[in-house]
Amino acid sequence: MHGLGELESAVMDVLWGASGTMKVRDVLGRLGKPLAYTTVMTVLDNLHRKGWVQRELDGKAYRYEPAVGRAEAAANALRQVLSTSGDPEGVLLHFARSASERETELLRKALPRKRRR
Repeated sequence: MHGLGELESAVMDVLWGASGTMKVRDVLGRLGKPLAYTTVMTVLDNLHRKGWVQRELDGKAYRYEPAVGRAEAAANALRQVLSTSGDPEGVLLHFARSASERETELLRKALPRKRRR
């Protein structure tokens, strides 16, 4: 995900795939990488400071969950790419020309709703 490091992205993938909140040890167990508990704890703390995750104290440990969904995070990343591109119109036009049939259909469905607002 744009704006996140490799390990931060992996942790977010775990949280987005979870059915509820997770403790550090839960995340560590699902990462499938030989990492120290404190490494994952630090990454989750950093993600919390950056606004990517919410946390709630449960006894002596925090339980974490995503602050935004995967689709919203991707849309925010796209918005950031557009705003820093220097030519957002050109980027959008290039994307539209290179979009797959499925992406084109999704855009067609979404655009009429946007115009009504």
